[in-house]
Amino acid sequence: MTRNYLPRVADGELAARLSSAGAVLIEGPKACGKTATATRVARSVVRLDVDAGSRALVAAAPDLLFAEEPPILFDEWQIEPALWDLVRRQVDDRSPSRGQFILTGSATPNDDARRHSGAGRISTLLMRPMTLHEGGHSAGTVSLADLFAGATPAALDPGVTVPQLVDRIVIGGWPDLIEAGVEDAQQWLRDYLRNLLEVDVQRLGVRRDSANLGKLLTALGRAVGTETTVQSLAKDVGGADGPADRDTVHAYLKALGRLMVVEDVPAWAPHMRSTTPLRKSSTRYMTDPSLGVAALGVGPQQLLGDLNAAGFHFEAMVVRDLRVYAQPLRGSLSHWRDNNGHEIDVIVVLDDGRWAALEVKMNPGDVDEAARSMLRFLEKVDITKVGEPAFTGVITSRSPAYRRPDGVFVIPVAALGP
Repeated sequence: MTRNYLPRVADGELAARLSSAGAVLIEGPKACGKTATATRVARSVVRLDVDAGSRALVAAAPDLLFAEEPPILFDEWQIEPALWDLVRRQVDDRSPSRGQFILTGSATPNDDARRHSGAGRISTLLMRPMTLHEGGHSAGTVSLADLFAGATPAALDPGVTVPQLVDRIVIGGWPDLIEAGVEDAQQWLRDYLRNLLEVDVQRLGVRRDSANLGKLLTALGRAVGTETTVQSLAKDVGGADGPADRDTVHAYLKALGRLMVVEDVPAWAPHMRSTTPLRKSSTRYMTDPSLGVAALGVGPQQLLGDLNAAGFHFEAMVVRDLRVYAQPLRGSLSHWRDNNGHEIDVIVVLDDGRWAALEVKMNPGDVDEAARSMLRFLEKVDITKVGEPAFTGVITSRSPAYRRPDGVFVIPVAALGP
């Protein structure tokens, strides 16, 4: 068992999936804590990234690998993609046994057809870096699940300051950095991005120019929370010599997606009362706010000196946390924007049709305008088609949690939890 393990939202998800499927695949960016979570419940561990003998057995004598006591964890399974079909076959042979295998991986293989054959046999669980609540920086007194169940938030200001939140943006939700200081975290993240450029992307077989890929990461850091197009990213990558080839930028973005370090929020297209056309572009985010900040090479001092820019990275931190809290509810995130520039930062939609709309404003002074924007948005949505929202709210930094007279909730991020 991992020492000093902090409970994760994924713990409950993993237990539920192991009780209903023969195998569980845990995916997520490198160093987000997949292995630590999986080893807490696995009775046998096969580490394919460091154990050459085990890699050889995949082709030579796979039965020896499957003779271990279940649940068997195959860590970094994608290094030996043939393992996928072997696990699938074992699940079939052992049916109706549940919870036999756990696979973890920080990159998806080229041929996703392998994954399709796991339908009904292998359940996929996506992990992300730790939320503020998981890292001990949010009281969790305002539960997303409770809000969807009809609760009204009511809590005092948790007392986490803006400089403290900015530190958490810079440090991020990486388990290795939970107790790290800002400077140590910044060095760790520089190494993380360097390894991403020089090793991880190359292992995917993508033809890449490290300098151009580094420019793309920087451009994505600037684009956090915006609908920046591929064409704009290509201009940033190309620089004075003209824009980079768009197909090349697409290939880089696909590689970063396979490594799960970028995760955009798609547009929400509900039924509207008016004929106002909606924007269909996704909002760009990295899987943890620290990656965008590290790609830009800035720290707390620079963010506190430019609170407008800091607000986008604050939004990225909120989006990360909402993704984690929404997943056990079978929820997904979208954003809404019309062609007049009216936008709502986050729409959380559950698979049973319930939905909520949230604005994200780091400055508590912006809550009033955000609430007014929310009410204008509700006037445009055809509630007869999509139903009333379960709740609407503004997530901010320093504030108590409460319900405004207009019905919009105010939620401090350091009180938000699953």
